[in-house]
Amino acid sequence: MTNFIEELYYDNIDPQASNKNRRAQREMSILSENEDFLLEALSDENKTRFMDYVDAWGIVSAESNLENFIAGFRLGAKFMYDTFCGEEMVIEDYLKE
Repeated sequence: MTNFIEELYYDNIDPQASNKNRRAQREMSILSENEDFLLEALSDENKTRFMDYVDAWGIVSAESNLENFIAGFRLGAKFMYDTFCGEEMVIEDYLKE
């Protein structure tokens, strides 16, 4: 059995990789089609401005996703710590004698 944390560290596990989210896939397709349309229709100056907007939005989105991932990971770690190491409830109390 492989080590989950090691696999996650080496990027062998991608929690975001899921082909089950059909709505997100559909919306990504719409974004891509509209971006292609706008790049064809816009003048060179406006293409540059539009791509600057797209790039800035990508950075904001990535930073937000990273912060949410970290917060979720920390919340999960705290949940596990409280579950197994919290002082209010000792796991041994529930073990059969």
